[in-house]
Amino acid sequence: MNLAIIPARFGSKGLPRKNVSLIGNKPMIQYSIEAALQSKYFEDLVVSTDDMEVKKISSELGVPKIFHRGSRLSQDDTSMVEVVVDVLEKYKKKEGEFPETFVLLQPTSPLRTSIDIDNSYEILKKRKSKSLISVSLMHEHPYECLIEQKKGWTYLETPKEKFYRRQDYSNNYFFINGAIYMLNTSFFLENKSFIIEGKSVLYKMPKNKSIDIDNKSDLDIVKLFIENNNKFS
Repeated sequence: MNLAIIPARFGSKGLPRKNVSLIGNKPMIQYSIEAALQSKYFEDLVVSTDDMEVKKISSELGVPKIFHRGSRLSQDDTSMVEVVVDVLEKYKKKEGEFPETFVLLQPTSPLRTSIDIDNSYEILKKRKSKSLISVSLMHEHPYECLIEQKKGWTYLETPKEKFYRRQDYSNNYFFINGAIYMLNTSFFLENKSFIIEGKSVLYKMPKNKSIDIDNKSDLDIVKLFIENNNKFS
């Protein structure tokens, strides 16, 4: 059995009530719920929340399992690792065993689809890996990023050659976009981490599907994509 996990707490500093903010006449969390339910590889779904409105939306959409997230795990400084461990332990208590693989789907990535989830799973299995993260090309290239120091500055990544055109830059720099974290459950519980350097494989997503909504500007951009029927190709 494979399990999709959607965490959605009530509080949010950057954008209050963001999980239920409307995007194209749907609450934001609905996009992740629908993506999880449409996946052909993840047979079960848990929404973990302390939010009564999220519980209502989840129930109406047919989410099979809604776990209450206690106040201890709903603070600004609560780690996502703690939240997922709590979900997995409750799941085992209810089902008698842990899921073989789980995928963490944060509601703040509403442009991620079931196709992305299923493609990620196929990569995970093909590569015989126990951890996968979704990434996108960096918006700002490291050759143009600087680190300020006490005695001046240095490049984030020093160009090995003298480039005059951005097209000549190396294209192997990515950022973790937060849309998909997929792991073997035993591996996760042993390492208590979603990302293991050198072991986590990558699922590459285009920039227009990689927006992680943190503030109103991000929300407005996603609304624009969806309300204009963007195909996210």
